[in-house]
Amino acid sequence: MKLTHEERAMLAGEMSEPVRWAIDHQLKVGRMFDAVDLVPVSQSHMMADPESVGDAGVDFMERLADQGARVAIPMITDPRGVDLDYYRPLGQTEEMADIDRRTIAACERMGILMTNTCINYQTVMSPVLGDHVAFGDTGVVIYTNSVCGARSNYEGGPSALAAGLTGRTPRYGLHLDERRRATRRFRVEAQPRELTDWGVLGAVIGRRAGSYWEVPFIEGIDVVPTSDDLKHFGAAMASYGSIPLFHIEGITPEAPSADAIGADALDIERVTEADLDALRSGFGSPGDKVDVVVFAAPQLSLVEMQQLARYSEGKRFVSPVIVCTSPQVYADAMRMKLVEALEAAGAKVLQGTCFYNQYAREIGEANGWTRLLSNSAKIVNILGGYGYQPALASMQRCVDSAMAGEIV
Repeated sequence: MKLTHEERAMLAGEMSEPVRWAIDHQLKVGRMFDAVDLVPVSQSHMMADPESVGDAGVDFMERLADQGARVAIPMITDPRGVDLDYYRPLGQTEEMADIDRRTIAACERMGILMTNTCINYQTVMSPVLGDHVAFGDTGVVIYTNSVCGARSNYEGGPSALAAGLTGRTPRYGLHLDERRRATRRFRVEAQPRELTDWGVLGAVIGRRAGSYWEVPFIEGIDVVPTSDDLKHFGAAMASYGSIPLFHIEGITPEAPSADAIGADALDIERVTEADLDALRSGFGSPGDKVDVVVFAAPQLSLVEMQQLARYSEGKRFVSPVIVCTSPQVYADAMRMKLVEALEAAGAKVLQGTCFYNQYAREIGEANGWTRLLSNSAKIVNILGGYGYQPALASMQRCVDSAMAGEIV
């Protein structure tokens, strides 16, 4: 790989041992993907929840901090695994909380901003068209690439940290123009109406495409989706297919038309109402018991918090309800009394966490929860592997089911 004079100095250890480790790690990753060089990035975003990090990971970050590691660019974090203001009632242990506290302390010593969010594009600083970044969370990456038109691969935790320390990342994959052109063409024949529909549509396309290196081009959408619509759409597509980039004709910035993104010569694959119904049918039926209702993955925006509070007004939940949002949204939701309204109905609002990466299996076992209901197509895909029998419904139906204790 070609290195600049400054990068060679980093590799020689002239800018500290943590920076030497970081660029050495990046060169190994870059060589694996045949990268020619490194590309400067404007910001980095790291997944570092305690379930993923564990004792070994936090020991590693503490050593880097002890060696004087400091990030060179703005660096932010994905959701935590523990809301330190509310974890014992969920069945989380002091050991889990302690790993989180140590991780937070190590990150802060390195200058990392503890944003604790997977919706940074809605809350912190959204990347712009053509911007190179180093992001880790799958939902963040697919939104960043597709909706913002910025450029990022899926960065593992160590790689995102290395990018924060060097201000660079290997130039491969979606940092290259040729990897951003469409490889599959889908025509939508059933219009999504609300958030869960968008998630289901994303899941169907993601499952069909099924590869990190596929780039779906989608046509036939006859409405302009909201940021929340695209958030659920992309998060589900990434979850079901490992897809990091999609284009929607006339909506996403790199796809004004099929020929502009190389889709005009591709065979058309149709997505019908039957396709969407087939995916929905795998996740619960009316009358099924509901042990817990979860609104998360992605974290809720302020608009979603308002909508959920409106649906919950004057109601009382029979089943436990957990709502996960970012610290930035939580502060506004507190000020606007949305948290108060939700908790008056019996929900618990957690800040800075997301249910699936906060020891979901252990929480389920501690509380005897098996049958989980959510409006997130992403989370029901994930939690089947955590010992749950997940079900999927719209936000309104989730609220009504929480009142009834079963899917309505």
